[in-house]
Amino acid sequence: MNLIKTLLAGAAVATGLAGAAVAEEKLKIGFIYVGPTGDFGWTHEHDIGRKAIEAQFGDKVETTYVESVPESADSERVMTQMALSGHKLIFATSFNYMDHVMNVAKKFPDVKFEHATGFKRDANVSTYSARFYEGRAVIGHIAGHMTKTNTIGYIASYPIPEVIRGINSAYLAAKAVNPEVKFKVVWAFTWFDPGKEADAANALIEQGADVIMQHTDSTAPMSEMKKHEGIIGFGQASDMAQFSPEPRVSSIIDNWSPYYIARTQAMLDGTWESTDTWDGIKQGMVKIGEMSDKIPADVKASAQALADQIAAGEVHPFTGPINKQDGSAWLAAGETADDGTLAGMDFYVEGIEAEIPN
Repeated sequence: MNLIKTLLAGAAVATGLAGAAVAEEKLKIGFIYVGPTGDFGWTHEHDIGRKAIEAQFGDKVETTYVESVPESADSERVMTQMALSGHKLIFATSFNYMDHVMNVAKKFPDVKFEHATGFKRDANVSTYSARFYEGRAVIGHIAGHMTKTNTIGYIASYPIPEVIRGINSAYLAAKAVNPEVKFKVVWAFTWFDPGKEADAANALIEQGADVIMQHTDSTAPMSEMKKHEGIIGFGQASDMAQFSPEPRVSSIIDNWSPYYIARTQAMLDGTWESTDTWDGIKQGMVKIGEMSDKIPADVKASAQALADQIAAGEVHPFTGPINKQDGSAWLAAGETADDGTLAGMDFYVEGIEAEIPN
């Protein structure tokens, strides 16, 4: 009898230990970043989202990240290592990771992958992006009002639809309030390279731009603007508030935290499904940073009104009449662009004199 009691007690202890082990098993979540977490731009905001997951779920999750991962086969190596080490949810946070995500996802069907700004999906691959062009319409509105030289500079990263959309949206909004405005575009062919970004900013200033926008990730353009009196700019992806009150007059902020929390919750609940998310100002994924006192009060008011109208669905940044750069008709009066065209946008609108590189 004592032997039976001992065996039963031992079994109970073993069962308890096994249950505790299951209870303590954490959801491992990995992030791969195209830049450093200290860029104070794109990657910085994604890392804020990662930290938001930890704050929300505590001991239920374990997050890891690898920064400055090239958009090459190196990213496949990083994602493969994450999958092999028990990560069940992996966020790949840059456009050109896309094919590499698809390759790795096929090898690990039990791992869920989330790809930022891409368009390829699978049963275990979701895509997500923000309607950055909505925010660029708002800062384009501000830029059109504030330029004194009627020349606005734009530092572009790569000639992909996301970037081209942003240029077009900002230009149309600036042109709507200042018919004399012109855009100068410099392509940096990088997401994060402070040296190249600084050179691009200086080249635009030399071409007469007194307002500069950027679709690159570092604060180097802001640092260069600060050296020149009268040059203003906008925070990109993050607030870049350390450059307030000038040259930064406002910013576009990418707010990833709610999405990351929701997708983590879906994993914990067992309800994760492959989805395509494209949210904007309405959903809070795109935010407009605080407008500094360098912006006149009436311009602040009209810019905020534009943001509110976009959020309410009363204004679409791409509303006709709009022609393509070559003069051919695109949108008739009152017609708005469909998401399919926007997602694949590979043309400038009429009035932009630059060329899109191959």
